Amino acid sequence: MTTGFRIIAALGAIALAVSIVWASMTAGQSLSEAVGWLVSEPWGVVSLIDLYLGFVLLAILIWVFEPNKLIALAFILPLPVLGNVWSAVWVAWRLGHALARTRQPAD
Repeated sequence: MTTGFRIIAALGAIALAVSIVWASMTAGQSLSEAVGWLVSEPWGVVSLIDLYLGFVLLAILIWVFEPNKLIALAFILPLPVLGNVWSAVWVAWRLGHALARTRQPAD
């Protein structure tokens, strides 16, 4: 079952990365112009709050489940810039390990 989730996360990361490249090539505006447009709309602000709440929640999960805290930081710190492409990479890479840790018997 975890293999299926890992494949979905990996395919999602690829699809999101491709859509980011497509948007940057066809939008005809800079990133700062796009962000300016986004924050000028109420639903754009809501979307950004939603996005960054997800980053914070995932950062907490990464910190809790990643045994090597340097690796955890390597995934947490770039989240606000690389977004869910980066979070999907962590899920695809570490989901099995994280789930195995939750199934260990209590001490």
